[in-house]
Amino acid sequence: MISIQLPDGSRREYPAPLSVGDVAASIGAGLAKAALGGKVDGKVVDLSYVIDKDASLAIVTDKDADGLELIRHSTAHLLAYAVKSLYPEAQVTIGPVIENGFYYDFAYKRPFTPEDLAAIEAKMTELAKKDEKVVRRVLPRDAAVAHFKAMGEAYKAEIIESIPADQDVSLYAEGAFEDLCRGPHVPSTGKLKHFKLMKVAGAYWRGDHRNEQLQRIYGTAWATKDDLQKYLTMLEEAEKRDHRRLGKELDLFHIDEHAPGVVFWHPKGWTVWQEVEQYMRRVYRDNGYQEVKGPQLLDKTLWEATGHWDKYRENMFTTESEKRDYALKPMNCPGHILIFKQGVKSYRDLPLRFGEFGQCHRNEPTGGLHGIMRVRGFTQDDGHIFCTEDQIQGEVTAFTALLQKVYKDFGFTDIIYKLSTRPEKRIGSEESWDKAEHALAEGLRASGCEFTYLPGEGAFYGPKIEYTLKDALGREWQCGTIQVDPNMPERLDAAFVDEDGEHKRPLMLHRAIVGSLERFIGILIEQHAGALPVWLAPTQVVVANITDSQADYVAEIVKSLQKQGLRASADLRNEKITYKIRQHSMQKLPYILVVGDKEKANGSVAVRARGNQDLGVMPLQDFLDRISADITNKV
Repeated sequence: MISIQLPDGSRREYPAPLSVGDVAASIGAGLAKAALGGKVDGKVVDLSYVIDKDASLAIVTDKDADGLELIRHSTAHLLAYAVKSLYPEAQVTIGPVIENGFYYDFAYKRPFTPEDLAAIEAKMTELAKKDEKVVRRVLPRDAAVAHFKAMGEAYKAEIIESIPADQDVSLYAEGAFEDLCRGPHVPSTGKLKHFKLMKVAGAYWRGDHRNEQLQRIYGTAWATKDDLQKYLTMLEEAEKRDHRRLGKELDLFHIDEHAPGVVFWHPKGWTVWQEVEQYMRRVYRDNGYQEVKGPQLLDKTLWEATGHWDKYRENMFTTESEKRDYALKPMNCPGHILIFKQGVKSYRDLPLRFGEFGQCHRNEPTGGLHGIMRVRGFTQDDGHIFCTEDQIQGEVTAFTALLQKVYKDFGFTDIIYKLSTRPEKRIGSEESWDKAEHALAEGLRASGCEFTYLPGEGAFYGPKIEYTLKDALGREWQCGTIQVDPNMPERLDAAFVDEDGEHKRPLMLHRAIVGSLERFIGILIEQHAGALPVWLAPTQVVVANITDSQADYVAEIVKSLQKQGLRASADLRNEKITYKIRQHSMQKLPYILVVGDKEKANGSVAVRARGNQDLGVMPLQDFLDRISADITNKV
């Protein structure tokens, strides 16, 4: 007998081996119809998978996360099936699941057009409606190579040739199309109903720019029509909020071909930058951090000592002078250790917290650059805490509370907490890993945070916490982190004198709240759709006259506002007031003050708030009280 335990704890007994689909059918016709696959002893498998021994089993449907992954994986194959049906000369390469969808890379003689994309999607719908069974078979490696070479699929054959010769490989067929794949897949194409192709992009074979360029077709797939529509609506809203478009419209910054991957900040954008930086500088000052500044150019020998020269050199910008090799720093931590090492440090100095707005450079591939979100030159809100093992928990608790306040002030209240634990390849004793992981977990618990573990995702030298914020569209952005590192202090010979007069290694906690300021400002622009909170807005208030007779009064008001520390400007153009209001509204200004003869005579202002809100006429002092409260409360 074969005993199968179900998710509710119940067990079912079967006299002989049977498939996952058979188990689903034995439970009920409704479940059998909804089943997409199964999870046997924690592993997702096809419905055709045969259970021949005692096991735990969960039937996977489209209501499960695993079910959605099955749908997306199978839709990628449906895409390849459609492309081969329409363009037989195209060669298929790889097609993985990605966040919110999938892609498939193709080699074809000409670029795919938007019209091609529409035709491919229509063909996918046609093939899905045929409800063809998806059938798995296994071949020896060499037989599979010969099979795909005979089909003219050179890329697939190359992939299989990289597999050890003594291994078998699995193939999945649906109708006239067969593909190399580990699986699992949905049982038939009829399960694939809610999908859309999104775009075509270039991609290099196996991700290597030295290889031939392929065409990558991106798509999305969902369990229900409603889910698909919600996602497409979110993308439309994301397009409206795109920081690159808003950066141009609001005259904040630009990226220039003369300096790819580096930002040119315009006056308005630099004002936003300064507000973020000065805010974070106050955070440093008020929470026990000492601000430092290290050089950008550092000798090769330092990067050799840290290990970066051997493992990270291709991502570093290097130069040579007087027969010495240098690199622009890709990170700030080695410089902070060199500062720590100046003079003797005692246990009484710990924890010692350094903070820096350090400009870093990383040689990111051109294809990976994205507005100000992914750049080659960036400034980090970077901090390092030198402490003992016993101080980790307290530092984590304090840092987490600080990060929560900062995110709230910037308009983010939904934070996801993840703790990455020891990887298989690591340094250090099990005892030190136990203590470090426990300290991070307890630091989060003391902050009242619910968190998930990411087993094996820590660095080789220590565990870390990732702080991911959710924006107004539900998108996730990993910005904050705190990471335990005993390795770099060891490599660079950092030490402090303990109570017994002995020299000991400090632990280093790498920590960041906003991370790259460029990226974070991009996130802020998209979070607020360009309508930045009053305290961050590059221009907080503009004063506009109706006729020339109020020009002197406008100048008086602007001067008064500026004396209060407000970013105010005058609009004295010879234009209709409705035109001025419309223009400033499009620039998403928080406040527009309109003055005519009546306001001038009364010493008042007519106030319009962002969002076309008419707040009426009020004394200037009342307006000052209002905007001051907005700024103080980070409205």
